[in-house]
Amino acid sequence: MTSHTDHNLALFNRAQAVIPGGVNSPVRAFKAVGGTPRFITRAQGAYMWDANGQRYIDYIGSWGPMILGHGHPAVLEAVQKAALEGFSFGAPTEREVELAEAIIALVPSIEMVRLVSSGTEAGMSAIRLARGATGRNKIIKFEGCYHGHADALLVKAGSGLATFGNATSAGVPAEVVQHTVVLEYNNVAQLEEAFALHGADLACVMIEPIAGNMNFVRASVPFVKRCRELCTQYGALFIFDEVMNGFRVALGGAQSVYARSLPGFEPDLTVMGKVIGGGMPLAAFGGKRAVMEHLAPIGSVYQAGTLSGNPVATACGLATLREISQPGFFDALSASTRSLVDGLSAAAAAAGVPFSTDCEGGMFGFFLLPELPQNYATVMQTNGARFNTLFHGLLDRGVYIAPALYEAGFVSAAHTPQDISETIAIAHDAFKLL
Repeated sequence: MTSHTDHNLALFNRAQAVIPGGVNSPVRAFKAVGGTPRFITRAQGAYMWDANGQRYIDYIGSWGPMILGHGHPAVLEAVQKAALEGFSFGAPTEREVELAEAIIALVPSIEMVRLVSSGTEAGMSAIRLARGATGRNKIIKFEGCYHGHADALLVKAGSGLATFGNATSAGVPAEVVQHTVVLEYNNVAQLEEAFALHGADLACVMIEPIAGNMNFVRASVPFVKRCRELCTQYGALFIFDEVMNGFRVALGGAQSVYARSLPGFEPDLTVMGKVIGGGMPLAAFGGKRAVMEHLAPIGSVYQAGTLSGNPVATACGLATLREISQPGFFDALSASTRSLVDGLSAAAAAAGVPFSTDCEGGMFGFFLLPELPQNYATVMQTNGARFNTLFHGLLDRGVYIAPALYEAGFVSAAHTPQDISETIAIAHDAFKLL
């Protein structure tokens, strides 16, 4: 294929003239893996087609929302009906109430919920709410956990134990992140020391329980248990960022997975996105009534959004939640995901490639390492060049995984056993390239 016949390349060249980097979200640029981004023209079920007409088995799923696959009939019908009624009103609708009620019914820790338009907005608002509810300023986050691009959360680890963070992005003033304490994921001793140093000033601890932005790394049960205990002891709020995990790893989210080992476990606040919008721009944060009632208009913590609770987005989200609530849905989804990762493990073993993998529900990750990492520093030991070879080996053969070493993957209900088998056969060829 030449530059004259590669429509992806032609579109990327056009895009770079008018959009910074040619993309509207950085990972789409393929900078980490090299090559030309694929410009998608359409998608259906488990597949996407690019501007050259090549079909891909899709394991990105719009970075998580498409748990039913693309173009699910019930979701399409709901969205089309809602669009005919009106795109946006700037006034309350019954559908907002229905979606809030559906979320509350599925997640026991949530008694009230506020709808917003993006995961970043939900995470930012949850932090503000925690600070307003506690009257404290400091927050704890963990290295490798991504909570959106709000200034206070764009922080990497400092130079010493329990130090304050340094901004990861230009344009974030030091004074904005001075109250953000960044700790190592799954490090109980460091967590305890941070509370000993700052406990009285901590508004919250925010965590991705199953981190999806350092590929797929679980918070250990003892670590989550200690987070909960220390937050309770010191009066800080424990925030589960389930933008990626919520309704993706289980019907009750990651918190329901941890409750299997920690009976009665609940976070104080939960941040959600992706699946609850079904692919539309919609996210939410929620928690106990006593905390949520600090929000305006009944409380002093301000949060607002012109398109919050958008009527088309809520229709999409409601239809999606109805489908995934059907009996046996997550059993089938989990079985498909497990079949995929087991097949990838076998393909790697056949090629003599070090490989480790994990999954929960419809979310999975893998590492070109002999053992699963427990924190960001270990994740960083993965050989990036080898991953890039594997990525392009899969992509060129029609399997689309995330174009970055540090991103989880997603299986949908639309992936058939034949799709999984085809993926594994392709993986056998791709692993040989390593």
